[in-house]
Amino acid sequence: MTQPFAYHLKATDGAARLGEVVTPRGIIRTPAFMPVGTAATVKGMYPEQVRELGADIVLGNTYHLMLRPSAERIAELGGLHKFMRWPYPILTDSGGFQVMSLAALRKLNEKGVTFRSHIDGAYHEMSPERSVEIQGLLGSDIQMQLDECVRLPAAPEEVARALRLSLRWAERSKKAFEAQPPGRALFGIVQGGDVPELREESARGLVDIGFPGYSIGGLAVGEPQAVMLGMIEVVNAILPQDKPRYLMGVGTPDDIIEAVGRGVDMFDCVMPTRAGRHALAFTRFGKINLKNARHANDPRPLDEASDCPAARDYSRAYLHHLIRCDEMLGSMLLTWVNLAYYQTLMAGIRAAIAEGRFEAHKAEVKEGWARGDIPAR
Repeated sequence: MTQPFAYHLKATDGAARLGEVVTPRGIIRTPAFMPVGTAATVKGMYPEQVRELGADIVLGNTYHLMLRPSAERIAELGGLHKFMRWPYPILTDSGGFQVMSLAALRKLNEKGVTFRSHIDGAYHEMSPERSVEIQGLLGSDIQMQLDECVRLPAAPEEVARALRLSLRWAERSKKAFEAQPPGRALFGIVQGGDVPELREESARGLVDIGFPGYSIGGLAVGEPQAVMLGMIEVVNAILPQDKPRYLMGVGTPDDIIEAVGRGVDMFDCVMPTRAGRHALAFTRFGKINLKNARHANDPRPLDEASDCPAARDYSRAYLHHLIRCDEMLGSMLLTWVNLAYYQTLMAGIRAAIAEGRFEAHKAEVKEGWARGDIPAR
């Protein structure tokens, strides 16, 4: 018998939550950070490395995979887990955000979105039913409804129109999802921009429809952090306590630790991998730019106390050299450093919630960032 999808809340500390998401392919310890594997790969990393760092789940991108190599081809080859050699849980987004941000000549109506691929200009249609069908072909464990994500700032009338369309699409997505095998889950996505009343309307509408988990979308798109956190508080006051909450596309370590303190369970972001490809390392001392000439003669590692070999065993001078020479190993090592730091951050957060000392732990972490990198001796 297939293990049913479930969420278990194990402890709370204020609004911060310690829990686990149960799927047939394994347990996801929450709060969790999901490395982004846009095109069936976490850029610069072997799957085994990603797992060894502590990731229980990775994210795949419906838009990119439907265009290349196609969901049908992946299904013929045994599904996304087999295709990318990741036998653990996978979450896929709906493709809606990329359709809105990347596709050329898109046309949106009640039925869905017609758009031209940014790769070859070919026309495609994306409806709530098609999005769910694609995610089903990929075989992902956690899937997202199709929604319309409005760029901020936007007029309240436009935000309201998009969220109400997204609610109607949520109902259609849920109906389409009924054909999928047991053990998988479909999440609804809360929209509403930066308007509290609209966020409330969206959250209540999704709760009425009923989902095994809820995503908070349309944030971390350039609005101030205080606005983002305020919208999270509004939404989480409405979402059920016994269902996981996923803040989409977030974010910086500071965004994550603040959102955890407001009841968020799951996160994803391209930031650690993208920063690694651009010479920026995330550490317990804050961000370190390896392009900086001060590292050229520094024999120290980024963090001699780290469990990550890339942070512990390679000199700053060598990392700086690789970046200056545009060697791919430099990007690979810094991506490794960053994903290791993010997973260490999450492990520390989980331990602190279990011990009832989340606020103290948050203060300690932020104090480390504020002190900054240790100067060269």
